[in-house]
Amino acid sequence: MSPDPATNQDLWNEDLAPTSAAQRTWRWYHFAALWVGMVMCIPAYTLSASLIEAGMSAYQAVFTVFLANAIVLLPMLLIGHAGTKYGIPYAVLARAAFGTRGARLPALMRAIVACGWYGIQTWFGGSMIYTLLGVLAGHEIGGAKLAGLGINGAQLLCFLAFWAVQFYFIVHGMDAIRKLETYTAPLKIAICFVLLGWVYQKAGGFGPLLEAPSQFVEGGKKAGQFWSTFWPSLTAMVGFWATLALNIPDFTRFARTQRDQILGQSVGLPVPMGLLAALAVIVTSATVVLYGKALWDPVDLASRMTGAAVLIALIVLLVDTVSVNLAANLVGPAYDFSALAPRRISYRTGGYITAGIALAMMPWKILESTQGYIFTWLIGYSALLGPIAGVLIIDYYLIRRTELAVDHLYKDDGIYGYRGGWNPAAIVAFVAGVLPNIPGFMNAAFPESFPDVGAAFKTLYTYAWFVGIAISAVVYGIMMKGRAAPALHPARSLD
Repeated sequence: MSPDPATNQDLWNEDLAPTSAAQRTWRWYHFAALWVGMVMCIPAYTLSASLIEAGMSAYQAVFTVFLANAIVLLPMLLIGHAGTKYGIPYAVLARAAFGTRGARLPALMRAIVACGWYGIQTWFGGSMIYTLLGVLAGHEIGGAKLAGLGINGAQLLCFLAFWAVQFYFIVHGMDAIRKLETYTAPLKIAICFVLLGWVYQKAGGFGPLLEAPSQFVEGGKKAGQFWSTFWPSLTAMVGFWATLALNIPDFTRFARTQRDQILGQSVGLPVPMGLLAALAVIVTSATVVLYGKALWDPVDLASRMTGAAVLIALIVLLVDTVSVNLAANLVGPAYDFSALAPRRISYRTGGYITAGIALAMMPWKILESTQGYIFTWLIGYSALLGPIAGVLIIDYYLIRRTELAVDHLYKDDGIYGYRGGWNPAAIVAFVAGVLPNIPGFMNAAFPESFPDVGAAFKTLYTYAWFVGIAISAVVYGIMMKGRAAPALHPARSLD
């Protein structure tokens, strides 16, 4: 697309421009493969562990994971509609609600969260290479920890090697990522069945965890406490994909039709996520028989295998981590950083920035201090991103009736310019959605520093994503009622 003469060059570049018909090559099975590829990842596998450790039975844990993903699918489809209809990424769609300049705020928030995840997943990948080399060598490699870093030289080299592998896909763009997801998804499904067969044969069954009752039953350790565990767990599970619920237009803008994105996502997210949770529970249940304790970490499990099995298992986990990290944690921030300064930052440059920040964050140090707060991390950023989703959905469906003047999304003096490029209603709604969750977050993250937070705030934080999206939606809807300029000349969609 060539820019309109009135287009502000600080708001437009080739990567942020609406996709052309020729670029719309994604069919429903590409989206299904994308989600299967992203779902089959180590953090998703270990989610079930946190639920069972919290007291749930195997069946309760699997149902909670499935339900959370069915819930988060709804905003995925709603926000993804705009990407397919107009061919625009999340960072540009946000301009309709937040303003041409104000949209940088939600874009930057989404990008920062993604950089953190990108670094953490890269560290996981490097750890797998480190484990694989140790297994092949027959002993742990490495040595003394490097001053200031806290890891040894071999760990650092493995981390950098995995970081470099992913860099190839940054250079080769979205199509390379689509092909990677499409070709690796069937492999991941096959490996799941192989793993099930392996543990069944080795353990002579599927182990004791499947039959263990929840701790919430009468006489159990946590009798009567099911709902106080279920709701924060559900919110955390929703939070797991809350980032993608925002920037899903970055993918759906390449869809051939609305049917392709709706069917592909509906097939690819909730059911595979539930099945992965079931797989994790079954395999871990068998490890109790095999090793005398529950092994929820698939890398730890793979390292205990013998012969070619360990090599195959760790290579599959490596491919899996590459595909998940690129799709879930690179594409979004690459567009978001590009939207901050389109004239100077392309999608590819945005990818370089993401990879650079992830490197500088030293993710192993983040994990040292926050690994015990995984629920705080997940619920915490869901409290931040939920209000953004609320504003975008109300703006697109109730205020705009799905009609956008696309050319104006690239102009400061267009109908989305508001006041100096900022829409006060969106900012107020966002702040209103975040504020009630701050006391609960501070108490959850730093209980010793904030011990006196009221019970009402703690309860609100339990439902953080739901609270944030609801409050921001209501506030934005009230403030914008009758105030939004209509789309002057709605762009023809490519439905």
